[in-house]
Amino acid sequence: MAWQFNPVYKPRLLCCGSGQTVVVTGWTVKETVIKRLQPSDYAAIGQLYSPTRGINLLIRNLLANPHVRHLVVLNATREDRNAGACECLLDFFHHGFMAGTTDTGRECWLIKSAIVGYIDAEISPAALEQLRTALEVKEARSLMEAVELVNAFAQTEAPVWGSPLIFPYLESAPTLLPGPRYGHRIEGRTIAETWVKIIHRIKNTGVIRPTAYDGQWQELIDLLAVVTDEPEDFYFPEPNYLPCDRPFIRDYIAHILEDATVQEGVKYTYGQRLRSWFGRDQIQQVIEKLSEDLDSARAVMSLWDVADHEAQASPPCLNHLWVRIVEGELSLTATFRSNDMFSAWPANAMGLRALQQHLRDRISQNIAQPLRLGPLITLSQSAHIYDDCWENADRLLQTQYPHCQPRTYSDPAGSFLISLEEGQILVEHLTPGSGEVVGCFSGKTAAALYRQLAADCPALAVDHALYLGSELQKAELALRQGLTYEQDKPLPLLHAVRANPVGAVPLD
Repeated sequence: MAWQFNPVYKPRLLCCGSGQTVVVTGWTVKETVIKRLQPSDYAAIGQLYSPTRGINLLIRNLLANPHVRHLVVLNATREDRNAGACECLLDFFHHGFMAGTTDTGRECWLIKSAIVGYIDAEISPAALEQLRTALEVKEARSLMEAVELVNAFAQTEAPVWGSPLIFPYLESAPTLLPGPRYGHRIEGRTIAETWVKIIHRIKNTGVIRPTAYDGQWQELIDLLAVVTDEPEDFYFPEPNYLPCDRPFIRDYIAHILEDATVQEGVKYTYGQRLRSWFGRDQIQQVIEKLSEDLDSARAVMSLWDVADHEAQASPPCLNHLWVRIVEGELSLTATFRSNDMFSAWPANAMGLRALQQHLRDRISQNIAQPLRLGPLITLSQSAHIYDDCWENADRLLQTQYPHCQPRTYSDPAGSFLISLEEGQILVEHLTPGSGEVVGCFSGKTAAALYRQLAADCPALAVDHALYLGSELQKAELALRQGLTYEQDKPLPLLHAVRANPVGAVPLD
């Protein structure tokens, strides 16, 4: 009998057939399994990356298709072991679930597993228990084992276990503020701090757009992130609010630094693209180039293959790396064509920072002189947050964004001394650190001066510019009223008003 699988959620991510077996391929490319089977052998085939984002929708689709009686979980790659999604799914069927809360505080069903996995509380526990008993679940440790299991199940036919079950699905809607569409710059001392600032910017001014994965994302285009002072052993906050931990990062770094053999069903790794994909070890090339010429601007690595336009279902997100040494400081700039800023960017950044350290250490050894570790810069051409992470992003900002505001002020554009001289407001522009005067502005009104500053100093940090505006307005008021002005101190008039508000002299 031919069955019709009805993918209620994320249908474009699934390949549907007319059988009774669903195949979860984990991180193995699903097309590798599909080409070995007939559509009549399976009900649906799809990948599973995340235990907190993917399992819930998979279970909803299974509940909506009660003709499915078998589940094959391909748990075969190092990526599967690192992510834990397949393990968590198997634990749901083997060990069950219990009442709990998500990391955002929302009620849910928590899978009984060492890997954190959530199921929506809107799904009844009776339906979940019915599903657990209705499906025969098998784990496959290799591609061929998965194919053999599917073929064996295809030889039998089992009755439908119930009626289709569809439960309410709650989706969050972001509140949007106006902002520029292209070109954004964010800077932080650590990857953790920079990440929170990135999420804040996207969640406030990002544009909602459809994705190729049956959903939406909130997106900014061309987002430049600068990390200035990430420690060499990496900073993990306590408690850790990042979407990764030290064991995950240790394994992830290997994906960037180490080569990997081509394995059917397993996508490239970044290390494979850098070490051997083009027949050259690009990391070693950069080490040799900069060891010979510290001033070279040709230390470039490329991960994009022109064949990716046709041959790859999912070409690499990281496309280009550029390394520079300036005044004894090695910086690394990375370009991403597409970047999941909530779930992936922190690990991306730590992996790139590890590569940056490796390059610094090897070049320093070759030239027999120390090099400092400069900033890590990422340019994400599509910087986005997927809709199933919006709630978590909002929660992150509520708890962490207030702590990301700078406690000490330092603007690389310099500082400004404001004073009153000969009936005018005088503003001196000083270089950071040395305090050398590099510009001087004068005028009688705050408006005239902030226009000059905006024209000559366009790179001012926002909070610095707001501060200067308030100080210039205060200086203009002092000039008009004949008061003494001292930068960063209240005007004498304000003390008088507080002391004797009844007889206060009007300002105009």
